[in-house]
Amino acid sequence: MSQESILIKALEDEIKRFKGIFKEGAKVTIDKEVSNYPVFVAHQDEIPLGVEFVNREKSGTFWSYNVTTLEELVTKKIINTDRLDNFKRIYKDPLKFICVFVVEQKGASFVFYPYND
Repeated sequence: MSQESILIKALEDEIKRFKGIFKEGAKVTIDKEVSNYPVFVAHQDEIPLGVEFVNREKSGTFWSYNVTTLEELVTKKIINTDRLDNFKRIYKDPLKFICVFVVEQKGASFVFYPYND
């Protein structure tokens, strides 16, 4: 199994394991009117983005997760303003799907996973 496959498998397993708290985090972000676009950042190295949600050292996970918003991603120029409408079109219902911004050594990408199998 390639290193990339191991990373993706670990990510999928952890999302299934923590899906209840991820969903609750998304719901709180929306209910408190912080944003209608919560995004969870999966990372292994410290990154200055969002608020720590799951620390891999404390939780024994492969990934750490921060919770951020589309607005912060635009402010920090991770998403260009000219791509904002496109992102909103592809963004899935945050109470049915988790939006994960996966940051790894080879780059970064957005993935959506359903909360229900």
